[in-house]
Amino acid sequence: MPPLARRVSSTAGSSCCARASAITHCFASSNHLFVSDRPVNLTTGLPETVLPADVLDATVATTPPKTYEDAAALVAAHPRSLVGWATLGEMATDQMSRYAFFRVGYHRGLDALRAAGWRGSGFVRGIHTTNRAFLRCLDGLGVQAAAIGEVDEAERCAQFLAQLDPEWPHH
Repeated sequence: MPPLARRVSSTAGSSCCARASAITHCFASSNHLFVSDRPVNLTTGLPETVLPADVLDATVATTPPKTYEDAAALVAAHPRSLVGWATLGEMATDQMSRYAFFRVGYHRGLDALRAAGWRGSGFVRGIHTTNRAFLRCLDGLGVQAAAIGEVDEAERCAQFLAQLDPEWPHH
């Protein structure tokens, strides 16, 4: 008998699974039905990770920064904000600053993904608004890497972006 399983009389029949809300897996053995408390993953494909809301989501959505200095002030006040780093990268006027800001946002995003349970594979789709800032940073990093001649990095970013969200509008 597997760990965490308990035996249920066969007279209870398979309907015991339907009645017990905490039951996640049932299997039969001769005259007994065994019920396990272990979860069974019935999904197909890779897992999907959704980042928690960013501290700047609402602020930037309702009052986007008008200048680079405004964006820099937001990031200075909230250095873990992926929305802030993506916005700063998009507003920067010189190429190396854009590259650097997107790179910081990308690495902050990897940290946030790991904290949200991501283990290096699975989808991080842009259909979830909270994932978009990370995807913007990754996309921006790839574009800026290509612009400064870092072709291999640009290709890695494009491939990673396609793996995370195959429907992301690539630049």
